[in-house]
Amino acid sequence: MAKLKIVHLLHSIGGVDVYLRLILENMNIDSFENIVIHGTKDTIKPFFDKNGNKVKEYRVSIFRDISIVDDIKSLFQTYKILKKEKPNVIHAHSAKGGIVGRITGRLLGIRVIYTPHAFSYLSTQNILKRSFFLSIEKFLANGNSLLLATSRSEKKRATEEVGYKPENAIVFNNCIEPITKIHPLTIPKTWPDEYICTVGRPSYQKNIEQMIRVMHEVNKENKIHLVIMGVGPVSGQLKSVKSLIQELDMSNDVTLLDWTERTDVFNIISHSKFYLSTSRYEGMPYAVIESLALSKACVVTNCDGNKDLIIDNHNGFVVGNEDINGFKCRILKLLDDKELLDKFSKNAFHLYAEKHNIKKNISELESIYLK
Repeated sequence: MAKLKIVHLLHSIGGVDVYLRLILENMNIDSFENIVIHGTKDTIKPFFDKNGNKVKEYRVSIFRDISIVDDIKSLFQTYKILKKEKPNVIHAHSAKGGIVGRITGRLLGIRVIYTPHAFSYLSTQNILKRSFFLSIEKFLANGNSLLLATSRSEKKRATEEVGYKPENAIVFNNCIEPITKIHPLTIPKTWPDEYICTVGRPSYQKNIEQMIRVMHEVNKENKIHLVIMGVGPVSGQLKSVKSLIQELDMSNDVTLLDWTERTDVFNIISHSKFYLSTSRYEGMPYAVIESLALSKACVVTNCDGNKDLIIDNHNGFVVGNEDINGFKCRILKLLDDKELLDKFSKNAFHLYAEKHNIKKNISELESIYLK
């Protein structure tokens, strides 16, 4: 039987890049052929299949920011590649990949699976921008595309706000491989042994300023260090975060770490007391899944993705998005109550093992592609 050919189209950075690599490295290569079309200025690391062989890839002018010239150019480039490769399915990831994939898919009569990884209109407070991004999503919904949400809450948003028909929206939960070994750090350890942590670039989405304010209140009653990982080159609000740390006199209470190896992230999470997220929106965050896999309780905001992974008072706490006092009280509770923290930590791993192990779940995604 001929292999099903799938073209993945994306701007390959952050969680989207992690998502794709996990899929490629776990799919059955006897039944599927994968090809990647991604940006000229995103990842420089090659993609590999289950057997460690390089996956064919093309680079086109897909970038994070809107550019009429580059966006039109990427449409023509992608159209040409798709016409040559003749895939059975296009799997379009995130906003840019979703737009280019669904337009070229319609033109060529190729079915498209679209995974938003958190809808783009959630990324701004500007009413006009939000309305514009949402109108694009609504215009391209349904048609030749199936929405493959990363969480139940993302599917709910797709059907209730974007306009996807329920039969055109399904869920494949973000999954990771079991973390069986903790490697030594490849970076100097400059923070205390007692700490809690988060992964997230200073941005509107991750709302790190809120986390700093929360920890300022926590430290008035119980001193605990905060390690923030993922402070990379696309951290638009880094200056604001640093300014707030100085303003609140928290320089000795917070460590900001640049992008580092995932093994370092796992090491830091594994040795932390628990994990925090103050995100305003998510698809389904890998850092929270990784925390569950490492048996770490989490205190998170009540946003898409977070609320799918954390069951309040079971494997952590879910708190209102702007509820600083609620966050403070629950963090202090876990710092003071070791028995409760141990219970949450055990439940965290159980939920990961049951729902988010890609080794167990990859066949579900393969069935979706085949259908």
